[in-house]
Amino acid sequence: MGTQIGEILEKQEIDFSFLNGRRIGIDSFNVLYQFLSIIRGADGTPLMDSKGRITSHLTGLLYRTINLLEAGALPVFVFDGKPIELKKETSKARNEIRTAAEKKFKEAKEKGETEEARKFAMQATRLTPEMVEEAKTLVELMGLPVVQAINDGEAQASQMVDNGTLYGCVSQDFDSLLFGAKRLFRNVTVSGKRKVPGKNYHYDIKPELIELEKNLSLLGIDRKKLVWIGILVGTDFNKKFPKIGPKTALQLVKKFSSFEEIIKETKHEPDFDYRGIEEIFLHPKFSEDFKIEFKPMQKEKIMSFLCDERDFSRERVENALNKIVERVDFSAKQSRLSSWI
Repeated sequence: MGTQIGEILEKQEIDFSFLNGRRIGIDSFNVLYQFLSIIRGADGTPLMDSKGRITSHLTGLLYRTINLLEAGALPVFVFDGKPIELKKETSKARNEIRTAAEKKFKEAKEKGETEEARKFAMQATRLTPEMVEEAKTLVELMGLPVVQAINDGEAQASQMVDNGTLYGCVSQDFDSLLFGAKRLFRNVTVSGKRKVPGKNYHYDIKPELIELEKNLSLLGIDRKKLVWIGILVGTDFNKKFPKIGPKTALQLVKKFSSFEEIIKETKHEPDFDYRGIEEIFLHPKFSEDFKIEFKPMQKEKIMSFLCDERDFSRERVENALNKIVERVDFSAKQSRLSSWI
């Protein structure tokens, strides 16, 4: 879910052409959850093969990655590692929500309440270790780099942006900014229109760029205070302060020079280690044990992995792969390192 600070940030709408020749770090867990949540039948049932294995994540991964490659982007997939201890309580709460949603999904489906069933199905989305391994396999067969983070994938990608390995991060969440990513791209792995929950209304989804330094300047704060805003409105590591949204949080961090003063002002004593959370964002752990190398796509192995083993349409997959198998020349791009950053 991430920290909800979007309403105070300035976003720049971009075209996919903006990504041409640039290495971008994909927050893989984030986009896989996104695919599992969105790519479903009308009643919320995920796509499955004949063995009952969910394939929504692989469908999204294949076709959305091909879109990026067609635009000339160089995606690097960064996967989460071991969860930070402070995140375990949040994960437990989310699992309880998913379990409750699974029950409501089944009830709504049995009653024929299609829209309700789909809503609860999206809330019940789970990403299993098996799905993660399948995703890594497909990415590698497509010739794209896989980077394993120590903890959060967003933290790893953010540091790779900071040191110039990547141009920017791709995620629907804003946490990358708290981790120090200079550039965050949103709506890059989604397309078309999105339905407003509970309403018969759709809106266009456009790719956007959020630049960290530009936003800090506009807000009149530094990154530490942006982290404080995140803590106040809630992060993956803590619950939000009662009755405080992003705009109120911004006023508080600009008014006070210490988080202790903010606690005193709000009269809310947090039951979590806010100093530890600040440290996680300002000094994240990241791995330097990775190799960024783009290799030739293994078309026949992709066909076998998706079509022979998981019942994907051979015609659709082959047509999709043919769009890029001849157009994408990683060997040429590898020699133009200056164009990547």
